[in-house]
Amino acid sequence: MQSVTPTAVDATSVARPPGWSRQVMLVLHKDLLIEVRSGEVLTTSAFFALLVVITASLSFYGGPVTKQLVASGVLWLSIAFATVLALSRTWQRERDEGALDGLLSSPVSRSAVFAGKALGVWVFILVVEAVVLPATALFFSLDLSKFGVGLLLISLFATPGLAATGTLFGAMTVRTRARDLILAVVLFPLLSPTLLAAVVATRELLNQAEVVELVDYFKLMAVFDLTFVTGGLALFGSLSEG
Repeated sequence: MQSVTPTAVDATSVARPPGWSRQVMLVLHKDLLIEVRSGEVLTTSAFFALLVVITASLSFYGGPVTKQLVASGVLWLSIAFATVLALSRTWQRERDEGALDGLLSSPVSRSAVFAGKALGVWVFILVVEAVVLPATALFFSLDLSKFGVGLLLISLFATPGLAATGTLFGAMTVRTRARDLILAVVLFPLLSPTLLAAVVATRELLNQAEVVELVDYFKLMAVFDLTFVTGGLALFGSLSEG
């Protein structure tokens, strides 16, 4: 009978841990799977954002010219409020029954947890924007064939910063009792650079500016994205355990 050496047994029985990218995908898959089964984050966030757009369109009615002047602010305020709501519901899931503690105690890199959850929030915001942008165009008389590409580019530059900032500070406030209030108080000042850049870029776009004229705003949003993505990867572990 042929014997099996200990080295062979060890090599076949010890599984290699997943790489960093695989860990990120596992965290992202978990969040997306929960959302597909429950639908609570996207349903509540998208409905709330849509309600803000409809209410604002009725409140600020004054003809096509006036509507286009206020459309940029309404668009990004609705997305900002929906983002905070989505973050609150997302982190509430992790807080319930110690799910966050279980996630942090698993053999998964803290930076991978941050990246996976930030990607999940990014997907949620993109879905909300997919609902809000056509609704804003409808209620504020915007021609998407003319402004659609520019609005899409502004959204793509602004959304990563929203997702990264919200994920980082959502982890910081998840264990506090007044977490929803603290999250909003802390988050909105930090989001203000990218929100203001997105609002002004959208306003200029609706005022017939070419996309190439908005490069400075894109650069500002890109710097904000890079800062909070990098900061989140580095600081998430300490903030989530604090």
